[in-house]
Amino acid sequence: MSNNGGKQESSSTLPGPVVSKNEGLSWKEYLMANVDPKQATTPLAMYCFMTGFIDSISFTAVFVWCGFQTGNTVQLALAIARLFSPGNTSFEFEMADRQALVSLLTFLGGASLGRIGDKMGSNTRAWLFLGTMIQALFTMAAALTVWKGGQGSIAGFRGEPAWTNALSFVALGFASATVGLQGIMGKRVNSQFATTVVLTTVWCELLSDPKLFRPKFQITRDHKVLAVFSLFLGGFVGRAILDQVGSAGAFGVGTGIRVVIALLWLFVPAKKYV
Repeated sequence: MSNNGGKQESSSTLPGPVVSKNEGLSWKEYLMANVDPKQATTPLAMYCFMTGFIDSISFTAVFVWCGFQTGNTVQLALAIARLFSPGNTSFEFEMADRQALVSLLTFLGGASLGRIGDKMGSNTRAWLFLGTMIQALFTMAAALTVWKGGQGSIAGFRGEPAWTNALSFVALGFASATVGLQGIMGKRVNSQFATTVVLTTVWCELLSDPKLFRPKFQITRDHKVLAVFSLFLGGFVGRAILDQVGSAGAFGVGTGIRVVIALLWLFVPAKKYV
């Protein structure tokens, strides 16, 4: 009797079986769970990569940054200021100004789509997957329209952009919209990568970081460095691919990368609430 009692007592102290974190969760519960921003490094770094990638295509063709709307806003201000210049006799809306306006408006349109995430949950796996797939569709649309436009991919100099017809304006619009949507989604994740689009703030925060010169891993510093490097790498790779397959082909490659990013969001661990 004493032996049986000892066995029962010892067995009661054994740890229970290991249960998977996702065991018992329905697909809906899994998809509607919020991701942990601290464990979303890979898709966010790839977002930064895509900013450089898309910008390299648009800037090479028309000298417009799809993700740099500060520059486009100032350019439009200069276009209006020219109307009041002494001796000005031309009131034409120049090609570069039209392209800047298209980029700005479509960027804002793409960013406004990010409000869909307010209904689904801006940090849920479902929205991050769906939103990135919408970005992929926009990038694919840019590839198709610039291909149908039949114009070149590389501008000779600033006064002669490679894209000037209507379809190329549509392509520029889709490219800007995809970066706009990416920016609002990246911002809502609330990480060291900020919007994943404009890195001026990231540069300032990096250089003002009190942990800048500490030897060990520092997330506030190292993730910002990764964001800058990823954007730089995206610009380099984008131009290299552009030289080989043209802007339509480069947008096509970008579409595939965005699909990969969308799938990655499905595997980011959920945020733990204490």
